[in-house]
Amino acid sequence: MASTSVASAQSARVSGVCSVSGRGDIAVARAASRASRRAPSPVSVSGAALRGHKSNRGASANDRHRASRAPSSRVVTRSIMEPETTSASTTFERSPEQVVASNGREVEQFALECCVKRQTSGERVPRPRVPEKMLDDAYERCNEVTSEYAKTFYLGTKLMTPEKQRAIWAIYVWCRRTDELVDGPNASHITPEALNQWEARLEAVFDGRPADVIDAALCDTVSRFPVDIQPFRDMVDGMRMDLVKPRYETFDELYEYCYRVAGTVGLMSMPIMGCDENFEGDLRKVYKAALSLGLANQLTNILRDVGEDVITRNRIYIPLEELRRFGIEESEVIKCSLVDAETGAVDPRWKEFMKFQIARAREVFAEAEAGVNCLHKDARWPVWSALDVYRNILDAIEANDYDNFTQRAYVPKLQKFLMLPAAYSKAQPAMTM
Repeated sequence: MASTSVASAQSARVSGVCSVSGRGDIAVARAASRASRRAPSPVSVSGAALRGHKSNRGASANDRHRASRAPSSRVVTRSIMEPETTSASTTFERSPEQVVASNGREVEQFALECCVKRQTSGERVPRPRVPEKMLDDAYERCNEVTSEYAKTFYLGTKLMTPEKQRAIWAIYVWCRRTDELVDGPNASHITPEALNQWEARLEAVFDGRPADVIDAALCDTVSRFPVDIQPFRDMVDGMRMDLVKPRYETFDELYEYCYRVAGTVGLMSMPIMGCDENFEGDLRKVYKAALSLGLANQLTNILRDVGEDVITRNRIYIPLEELRRFGIEESEVIKCSLVDAETGAVDPRWKEFMKFQIARAREVFAEAEAGVNCLHKDARWPVWSALDVYRNILDAIEANDYDNFTQRAYVPKLQKFLMLPAAYSKAQPAMTM
């Protein structure tokens, strides 16, 4: 259930991908940028494959999704295990506009089914041919990055078994590197072609051919646990959305984005957590709860970071339709004028709007709770801890009088530790159905 990592992967959008990955991500960005200047954009998926195209409307949701992901070219990726040769890895050249036009609920359902099937079968990807010492160093680097940039998440991981800790750190760092492509210091160099290259690199990881040692940590993880590639692909699509969509008109639109950038992490992490050894229920229930936790965490991130997102990235994730319902104009959010610059007083309209948003986020957290105790006993306490701490960010927003323009809501470290006994108590009873 994901997410101890779940949207924590999105919680610290600051520069630093270079320190995570060395020069690999910069190389991807620059190579794609050069390619886009030298030649026209690569041919995209044909119009007939797009969702909603008249020739495709009669297909099932899964058929349409497979069509939209159909490989349109081959991209050469060099593996760290094969330094003298090159290997072809299929990538999917999807434009950001195609992603925005797709049906997010169908995409989510398709990924959920893929993950359930993978976990049920227990299928693994090939082990990377990397020396153990190199892997140990890669996992340690993932540990360092996670502890530095995702403190709430990291606290939860420290309650896991060593093998599960390492696996979750590897997933977190891949998510962070992916997020940094569009929000990090090199974001201005990122093109759709760069994201195509990044997805090609992802395909290579799941083919047992990591491009660098940090990728090798993820490759090793997915060889040990039945993790499916689909949510990783969907997260890359979330980055494609960020290239072209700085506003969301309705909550349905926002939900689609939240799935791709955070719900996906729930699907990625669920196989690491595992189910209780006596669990005999429907795996879909547990995966749906993981998705809810991802959504709840991402909604919390969005509410916490309203000011930061609009000031530093010109992005407004809260639905514009709902702003208007409370009598608030988009321009007021852009100007941050809903908090008086001199007195710090918060506009009553904004307070009411925030109360509505927080109430919805808490409802989604409640939906996530339904699956936590279905997890394996060594995962329940970490997930409850992360869930409770993250939910308390909503309390912190309230304590700041709903000012999320000039103040950043957070849970103090001491308070986090004081919450651990209650989380431990909640984690004791197992749910087997």
